[in-house]
Amino acid sequence: MAKRVLVVDDSFMMRTLIKDIVSADSDLEVVGDAENGKIALDKVKELKPDVVLLDIEMPEMDGLEALKRIKLSSQAKVIIISSVAQVGSPQAMEARRLGAFEVIAKPSGAMSLDIGQKKGSEIVKMARKAVGLP
Repeated sequence: MAKRVLVVDDSFMMRTLIKDIVSADSDLEVVGDAENGKIALDKVKELKPDVVLLDIEMPEMDGLEALKRIKLSSQAKVIIISSVAQVGSPQAMEARRLGAFEVIAKPSGAMSLDIGQKKGSEIVKMARKAVGLP
């Protein structure tokens, strides 16, 4: 049975690109998406994903606040995918402190149209690792 993935990013284009990356792996199933942390919390309760791929910079509720709340109410592993989460950045360190399974930096800013080529295999590899798939 495929592992369930929720994609959270305020950009429709980024959600679409990330969903396409994840959907290419038959062991992973995108069960939904959300455009901010507030909606993501409702979707986590409703859809019960195994993995949440979460942006940080979003309106209404940012990814770090959503991460805190997801960790309180769900067993889902959270992987941060964000342009502000560069290695060693305060946001990346805070995400890890709050319990993020992994932090992946978007390769070229908030609208990383090249995410598939530059980070696609890393996203899939980390999602698989988070749910115990080889």
